Amino acid sequence: MAGPDYDTEIKQLQATMHTIEQVLDLGAMRVEIADLGEQVAAPDLWDDQANATRVTGRLSALQGELDRFTGLHDRIEDLAIMVEMAQEEGDADALADVDAELARLKKSVEGLEVRTLLSGEYDAREAIVSIRSGAGGVDAADFAEMLMRMYTRWAEQHKYPVEVYDVSYAEEAGIKSAEFAIHAPYAYGTLSVEAGTHRLVRISPFDNQGRRQTSFAAVEVVPVLEQTDEIEIDENDVRTDVFRSGGPGGQSVNTTDSAVRLTHLPTGIVVSCQNEKSQLQNKASAMVVLKAKLLAKKKAEEAALKKDLKGDVAAAWGDQMRNYVLNPYQMVKDLRTGYEVGNPQSVFDGDVDDFIEAGIRWRRGAEKAAAN
Repeated sequence: MAGPDYDTEIKQLQATMHTIEQVLDLGAMRVEIADLGEQVAAPDLWDDQANATRVTGRLSALQGELDRFTGLHDRIEDLAIMVEMAQEEGDADALADVDAELARLKKSVEGLEVRTLLSGEYDAREAIVSIRSGAGGVDAADFAEMLMRMYTRWAEQHKYPVEVYDVSYAEEAGIKSAEFAIHAPYAYGTLSVEAGTHRLVRISPFDNQGRRQTSFAAVEVVPVLEQTDEIEIDENDVRTDVFRSGGPGGQSVNTTDSAVRLTHLPTGIVVSCQNEKSQLQNKASAMVVLKAKLLAKKKAEEAALKKDLKGDVAAAWGDQMRNYVLNPYQMVKDLRTGYEVGNPQSVFDGDVDDFIEAGIRWRRGAEKAAAN
């Protein structure tokens, strides 16, 4: 690549970063980080554990976002210096390093640029993710647990705090359902493209005849509400049941009836929480999830679209949005975007950013087409 081309590439990256900086409003982000830092330094922070968890999680996520931007900005500046030195010395190996770093930077900046496409009403919110096993018996339960691990690993890689509200374990293996929150800015807008039915094809480890099995799991994503959201719940409309928390195989993980199940009688929505030892804390967390699901239902009804926020996910044949194939070949393919990779294990280990980015771009394209 000739010298002037490097200059053009770097200027394009800098221009894109400038646009991203304006959209993300880094000034406001720094102000919020300073305010949260003061709250974290307060000696009475942990008197209210729920608020302390929210504040520290928000601070960690925002600082991570800021560090991600500034880190990329600094790498682009360093690249310009690398180019200048390599060209002055005529060092072929150094120019090869420049090419490799340029390719890495392009990919990283493209990933950050996707954030500018998240402009929906609730896109900036944190997310509550629900996973449930569908058709496929014990394989489906095992697949649901694999998906839960995939999303929690993805969050860990980005240093996003995860709060598990409830896990309902299946009898033989895997889980019937799970509910957890990802505390990060734009978690809802980012993960909402993951909502839908996921399909797994593999040789079943639970079939002693070694037959290939197809199983399904459903993923639902809803935004976490804020105090300004108008979702009122009549206490008479909610039935509260308490029960003893349990783990895999029915093993007790608690000796008191601290787990809480809330049933919203008018809609039939049921949520559970058993991650805290306190019944009051579990009830408060369950109420957060219930309000989020009621908001999703309200917005879907207002738009007269069942799939506006959370979708009507059947978790069965003909409804899948992504296929995970482990046999007779290795592939993960998104049926909406066409994006695919040949390494399913890396995807199950949390490497789903490219699928998410492709989904966000696909959604924006669909929205533009609908508007036109």
